[in-house]
Amino acid sequence: MIETGIPAERAVLVGINYPGQDENDTNEFIDELAFLAETAGAVPVERFIQKLNIPNAATFVGSGKTAEIAGFVEANSIDLAIFDDELSPVQIRNLENALQCRVIDRTNLILDIFARRARTSHARKQVELAQYQYLLPRLRRMWTHLERQRGGIGLRGPGETELETDRRIIRDKIALLKEQLKKIDVQMATQRKNRGKLVRVSLVGYTNVGKSTLMNLLAGSEVFAENKLFATLDTTVRKVVIRNLPFLLSDTVGFIRKLPHDLVESFKSSLDEVREADLLLHIVDIAHPRFEEQIDVVNETLLELGSMNKPAIIVFNKTDIFSHVPKDEDDLTPLKKENYSLEDLKKTWMAKNMNYPTVFISARTGQNMDELRKILYDRVREIHVTRYPYNDFLFR
Repeated sequence: MIETGIPAERAVLVGINYPGQDENDTNEFIDELAFLAETAGAVPVERFIQKLNIPNAATFVGSGKTAEIAGFVEANSIDLAIFDDELSPVQIRNLENALQCRVIDRTNLILDIFARRARTSHARKQVELAQYQYLLPRLRRMWTHLERQRGGIGLRGPGETELETDRRIIRDKIALLKEQLKKIDVQMATQRKNRGKLVRVSLVGYTNVGKSTLMNLLAGSEVFAENKLFATLDTTVRKVVIRNLPFLLSDTVGFIRKLPHDLVESFKSSLDEVREADLLLHIVDIAHPRFEEQIDVVNETLLELGSMNKPAIIVFNKTDIFSHVPKDEDDLTPLKKENYSLEDLKKTWMAKNMNYPTVFISARTGQNMDELRKILYDRVREIHVTRYPYNDFLFR
């Protein structure tokens, strides 16, 4: 939980179990929402899930479920209701009237986490742009006297309401932030060109899979790593040398299910490291019960970035959670994942059915890092020699 000195807000979590969606899946989605809430500094107290074909246009969930949540909110001093899907301005207004507490959706929650995690001026501007783009269509609901950075006297036209003034101020801020980010993008593009012609490798993966920990292990760097969602927002680039072969390794923001579109748009300049990479290291948390779906989320995001067809290595991380104690030959009970050994993992569908080389490691303990370094060396060397065939003798 983020320490702010302010008492943590007590929150309820609300989601929908859609047709064809297993209840276990829905619970996993709410588990992730709870992790997001905790990362933002809230304390999830209770969760409410309703089976619906589509969200209620007025209150997202039905009237009966809304009344049930309202009763719990009143009886348990709840400060905040967090919904697992994006809410319309009408839904937020109706829900706040019914629940008598603040209401936010998943998008707003992620934006809040990004705002807290942004450390550099570039990241802060990217998040601020996404926040204003989210705020603009919802301004009527959350109208307030925004800070008048342009001054007040003489600037308000005849008959112009304060709401319209606020909208104009936000549009102006959006335009200004886009202009500032364009200048930063040009500077970053120049920096990338000035790095020379080394092979570029980029770490990609779902949030909280251990990318920054692996970056620290490979590059010997001090990248911030924490067991929180979106611990890293700012792109980090380090020079790595394996044997006598140098290359550039970059770490970028992690992906997540339902990542807000405005954030993807705002952070596309940071994600240029992914687009311009020669090789991707796709890190997967093999200990997560839904790691296959996390792989799909990452692949969908890479497709959106136009980077799906790049050469890649699939790195299954966090193998240290397994006991690696082989079953006794006389034990007839089914083999559980917790008992897999490294050799067992190498025989699974994960190792055989992927379109890319795969390796199983623990970035936390360093297990099997030699195999990862060998595969990484071979792939980087292939790219380097293809690009500079006259240097082949250097890596024999």
